[in-house]
Amino acid sequence: MILRAPLTRTVGRVLRTQSFKRPSDCRALASAKSNSYNYETGETNGIKFASRDLPGPTTQLVVVARAGTRFQLYPGFAEGLEKFAFKSTHKRSSLRITREAELLGAELFAYHSRENLVIGAKFLREDLPYFTELLGEVISKTKFSRHELHEEVIRIIKLSQKSILANTGEMALNSAHGVAFHRGLGTPLHPTSSTPVTQYLHEKALEKFSRAAYAKPNFAVVANGVSHDELSKWMGEFFNDSPAAPPQDLPPIETKPSKYYGGEERIAHDGGNNMIIAFPGSGAYTGGHYKPEIAVLSSLLGGQSYIKWSPGFSLLARATAAQTQARVSTRNLSYSDAGLLTISLAGNAQHIREASQAVVEILQAISTGDIAKEDIQKAIANAKFRTLEAGQNIGTGLELTGAGLVQSGKASQLDGIADAIDGVKEEAVKKAAGALLEGKATVSSVGDLFVLPFAEEIGLRV
Repeated sequence: MILRAPLTRTVGRVLRTQSFKRPSDCRALASAKSNSYNYETGETNGIKFASRDLPGPTTQLVVVARAGTRFQLYPGFAEGLEKFAFKSTHKRSSLRITREAELLGAELFAYHSRENLVIGAKFLREDLPYFTELLGEVISKTKFSRHELHEEVIRIIKLSQKSILANTGEMALNSAHGVAFHRGLGTPLHPTSSTPVTQYLHEKALEKFSRAAYAKPNFAVVANGVSHDELSKWMGEFFNDSPAAPPQDLPPIETKPSKYYGGEERIAHDGGNNMIIAFPGSGAYTGGHYKPEIAVLSSLLGGQSYIKWSPGFSLLARATAAQTQARVSTRNLSYSDAGLLTISLAGNAQHIREASQAVVEILQAISTGDIAKEDIQKAIANAKFRTLEAGQNIGTGLELTGAGLVQSGKASQLDGIADAIDGVKEEAVKKAAGALLEGKATVSSVGDLFVLPFAEEIGLRV
């Protein structure tokens, strides 16, 4: 059993080190407004960081690395690096990390998206020194032991591969990305069951990839619930061991701009029915490819209701009211240099077929202006709320901010996004809908292919 006394003495000793001076190379890049949800950004030891000093007794601290599936060197590397988070390091065993986190009442987590790998901790505010040291240690001193790879990491990856086989929604979304972007963003979020991950996943190769992923230009540190100066202070002490650049003997992380292709893919499955109709969408606000009119169009199309006892104001919610066994929702999935506007349909195959025809009809009505002006106003208000709510959400905001710092040196600031959405005009929404219909769509269907329609049958070009 790990006793708390040695641990608390170590943390206390760090806390009592009041003579720490801010490094000379630490400089502020921007200032957030007082009482704002915007981030204050800076750089220390060549590492970008951001913080929001939200009032409260807890803190959330994350490392956001450019190591999602888009940037992985080989299949399964993003998943493997995620699963190795908080495993044994050259300083502590995984058991010690677990016990110390438990003694401090903290939560440790790791996940990856298509572009980012996020490793973080939630803890009491006064424990910031310990967890800053721990995250710095995880990204620079993980052992990547052979027995942990084969006995734990690969075993868990294989279990997740099996779970995806039964998830038709996940299959359709992965298919849509693959059809839309091919490589890069088109890489499945998790390796499929037919992906030969064991052919590529080796502890030495994974360790090399980690040195590229955790090189200083490829990650950022973001925190909620901590003062900017305090975060800068402890980062200056504990984030000194990350390499200044990726290893020379490793292929560079792919940064080629994303290209949209479009097309159609159909996968037979007897476990459910899902259909995704997608178009080029809006990129992230920090990446130079942001289109606020797409956010408004997404809310206008909708499909799901946010008001209890109401089907909602969105056009698809009203148009598909008779298809009670089909669930419809619209989302814009934004990435650093691209986006994918997805309309997802799930449920009964026949009802999906009927609802998919309504999708095209609604887009045509929007492009010709055959909609009420009030609906546009509601869509703008809803798009603004949903975007600000997502940015205000601590978990979502941390990843968006870290990704923005890594990719463009800018944090995702809520004020600018709100102003952009407020400035959307009705004509811009009509033009956006018309452009979607004129270009190539992406259509992915999973389920009963005898009933689910082809793109051509509902009037889409692929």
